[in-house]
Amino acid sequence: MGNSLFEQLKKTGLVDDKKAKQAKHKQYKNKKQKSKKGTPTQSDEATLLAQKKHAEKVERDRELNQAKKAEAEHKAIAAQIKQLIETNRVADGGGDVVYNFTDANVVKHLYISEQTHTHLIAGHLAIAKLGDTYELVPVPVAEKIKQRDERCIILCEPSTKTESVDNDPYADYKIPDDLMW
Repeated sequence: MGNSLFEQLKKTGLVDDKKAKQAKHKQYKNKKQKSKKGTPTQSDEATLLAQKKHAEKVERDRELNQAKKAEAEHKAIAAQIKQLIETNRVADGGGDVVYNFTDANVVKHLYISEQTHTHLIAGHLAIAKLGDTYELVPVPVAEKIKQRDERCIILCEPSTKTESVDNDPYADYKIPDDLMW
């Protein structure tokens, strides 16, 4: 019983040596192809796992680089805004007129001179926020700042008046611009 099937077939004369070698060779080829197509071997699994980890690391690094780039752009814009405000601010050394405005639903006030007050009301000046302080800047500079970050401009009224509606019953009554509240 220790004899293989091929040996038994050879003894009976049904198979010769040449056919036995061909059959063994086919079996060997089939076994080799199954190992390639079937489940991967240990080394293949390790390389697949390493490739997957490498792809995850590359993706994570790309996301971190994008976050760093966005943060650097944000810092650059903040520096530009700070430079625009500091170089173009209107120096008004604490006048005796109080100008009230709102910032984030909180009423704030600036002490400005009468002339600065008229320029602010006329729309020639705007209020910009620099850190915790408020500065007066010309409207063209305020527009440049507004393009970079709208939250930095607190008050920027255009100098052109909006046209009133034709059927407005209060069109004959002019609203004064110098109201203080």
